[in-house]
Amino acid sequence: MGKATGFLEYLREDPIKQPVEKRKKHFLEFESLPSSRKLKTQAARCMDCGVPYCNWGCPVSNLIPEFNEYVYQDQWRAAYGALQATNNFPEFTGRVCPALCEASCCSGLVEQPVSIKMLEKAIIEKAFESGWVKPLNPAEPSGVSIAIIGSGPSGLAAAQQLNLAGHEVTVFEKNEVIGGLLALGIPDFKLEKGVIERRVRLLEEEGIKFKVNSHVGCDLAVSDIMDNFDYVCLTGGAEKPRDLPIPGRDLPGIHFALDFLYQQNRRNQNRDIKGEEITASGKVVVVIGGGDTGSDCVGTSIRQGAKSVTQIEILPEFPKDRPANNPWPQWPQIMRTSSSQEEGCVRDFAVLSKAFVGQGKVEKINCVRVEWSDPDENGRRDMREIKGSDFVLKADLVLLCMGFLHPVHEGMLKDFGVKHDARGNVATDNYRTSVKNIFAAGDMATGQSLVVRAINSGREMAKALDTAIKGYTHLS
Repeated sequence: MGKATGFLEYLREDPIKQPVEKRKKHFLEFESLPSSRKLKTQAARCMDCGVPYCNWGCPVSNLIPEFNEYVYQDQWRAAYGALQATNNFPEFTGRVCPALCEASCCSGLVEQPVSIKMLEKAIIEKAFESGWVKPLNPAEPSGVSIAIIGSGPSGLAAAQQLNLAGHEVTVFEKNEVIGGLLALGIPDFKLEKGVIERRVRLLEEEGIKFKVNSHVGCDLAVSDIMDNFDYVCLTGGAEKPRDLPIPGRDLPGIHFALDFLYQQNRRNQNRDIKGEEITASGKVVVVIGGGDTGSDCVGTSIRQGAKSVTQIEILPEFPKDRPANNPWPQWPQIMRTSSSQEEGCVRDFAVLSKAFVGQGKVEKINCVRVEWSDPDENGRRDMREIKGSDFVLKADLVLLCMGFLHPVHEGMLKDFGVKHDARGNVATDNYRTSVKNIFAAGDMATGQSLVVRAINSGREMAKALDTAIKGYTHLS
């Protein structure tokens, strides 16, 4: 695939980023694609490796060597055909996926991996620009009605697949806009919302119905769903945030990440921010949590005009190179710097927050440094505080970005009566819940994960449900 010696002849290129000082002044996407000639050169770096571990690393099993070959041969329409065969929404994953495929690229063993994520985005944007992306024609109507509750990536993927199979699909979304975390959680500088709206229009043309401001289990009774639909799919995500129950937690100025991010996305869309305003403007911001959500809070705070931004993480700093117990083609547990972190924040590792302190509002955080033991045979490590390492961080705004525990149990899940697993997620067996004719997928069933895994989960649930209805399925 590509050019057999391309990985030896050409250096890797990444998307072109706007300079930091320019991109900090707006909330729009700031990466652009190189020329078609350079994209062909990048596709040429794909080796004739025999075993495409990139395909193994990709949760939706993208046909990566195939679409790289098509790009190299300047056959862009064929490249789009290969890409859309396994991925409902490459315009999403081409922007926000961490590119597990690249971590397992064979070229990465000797040089830098192929720029697969960039090529994926280039293919789908070329397809939209050229008018190749058309509404898909569903099979003959089955007469079966399906309610999908939650319009994030798993819900949208399941909706498209089940609609293709001929079922009547209605998607319910509790918020005022379709897309779930894609629409309200991920900042515009990573994923502009016109990209989602473009796809939703296509799904509507395919015959999928969407109902916003429809909070099932709150303002829409579960009994109404059960009475009016033959099957129900739960794809509402894992929205119960991990809290930090230390002294002073109830002080004003301490917020969960999504409350902060949702407001900015609503501002960008000229929508009601819903609730007390949370802003980083002119404030000393401390972001607790070193993952992607924390990084999104860093970039958003900077664009809002924060006085300073500090991001702290309880885990130790990752090494620059793969440790011996983390071999290729596993995802490398190495030190990374996100585009938001490039824009100007202080990062500190192995820090434990002990107490929030302030008079009438948060003013500082009492912290202590910790050290971690080496992993035991099960991979577990013990943490202990380092005596005498106490220090204080000033803070006017604290954003809690420590991940999510499980779906919200109150309301919909309780009313449906579905069982939970040991981690608090919806318990499933081949995507079936404990309640007849109710299925679940995405983060609601697996716990917090990636957009690309949610898409795959929605696709797999659609296959399981279509098989349950018909006794067979043609869905891939």
